[in-house]
Amino acid sequence: IVLHDGTQVLDTFTTLLNPERSIPWSITQLTGITDEMVAHAPRFYEVAKQIVEMTEGAIFVAHNVSFDFSFVREEFARLGYTYSRKQLCTVRLARKVFPGLPSYSLSNLKRHFDIYAENSHRALDDTLATVQIFERILTAQQGKDNIKTLVNHGVRETKLPQNITLERLHAAPDACGVYYLHDERGEVIYVGKSLNIRKRLFEHFADQTPKGEKMRAGVADFSYEITGSELVALLLDHVFGHA
Repeated sequence: IVLHDGTQVLDTFTTLLNPERSIPWSITQLTGITDEMVAHAPRFYEVAKQIVEMTEGAIFVAHNVSFDFSFVREEFARLGYTYSRKQLCTVRLARKVFPGLPSYSLSNLKRHFDIYAENSHRALDDTLATVQIFERILTAQQGKDNIKTLVNHGVRETKLPQNITLERLHAAPDACGVYYLHDERGEVIYVGKSLNIRKRLFEHFADQTPKGEKMRAGVADFSYEITGSELVALLLDHVFGHA
C-alpha cells in the first residue's frame, strides 16, 4: 500500500502474507514468491485492522482496480467485514488522458514512461509504478478542471441507470438542498437532504455495499431542489419523506 495525497507519497506499507494454503506453481513462476517465503509471514487477519485504518477516507487506486479491489474485499468478507472504498482505475484514466497508445497494460505504460521496476509482478514494485503513472496523469491534467470528471467519485458509468449519466451527476449543484430518487414511473422512492447535493448523489451511486446496491436497484432518475438553507432542506425532507 502506498498512501498518496495527490502531490506526494505520505506513507507505505508492505508485507508478504501467509495465504494458509500452498502457492500455485504458476504464481511462484510469475512473482518468485515461494511457500518458504511466506511460512512465517502474517495472516491477512493480522494486518486487516492496519489496512482499514491506513486507507480510511482514501480512494482505492489501482491498475484495473475492479480486479485488485475484488480480492481485498473478498478477504475482508471472510472476516465478516464489509470493506468499501471509492475506487479509481489508472487504466481508464490513462486511456482518457493519453489516448492512442498501443496498450495500456502496466508493463507497456512503464516502458512508455520509462519507469523502472526491479521486481515486476511484486506488489510494492507494481504499486510504486502505478503511483508514477498516476502522478503523470495528475501532471497532465494540472490546470484543467476535468480531473474531477476523471475521478468520478468511484462511480462506474456502466453501473448507472440508463437515464443517469456522469455528466448529469457532475451537473448537480454542490449546494445545500433536497434530492429525490425516482423509479421508472417517475414516482419518488427516496428523499434525502445534503449540504452538497452533487457529493451525496455520487455517494449513492458509488456505494458498492449490498445495502447500497439494493437501494439503487429501483432507481431510474433523480431530481433536486436547492434550498440555500439546511433548515429548509430538513423541513422538505421531513414533509416529502413522510408523504
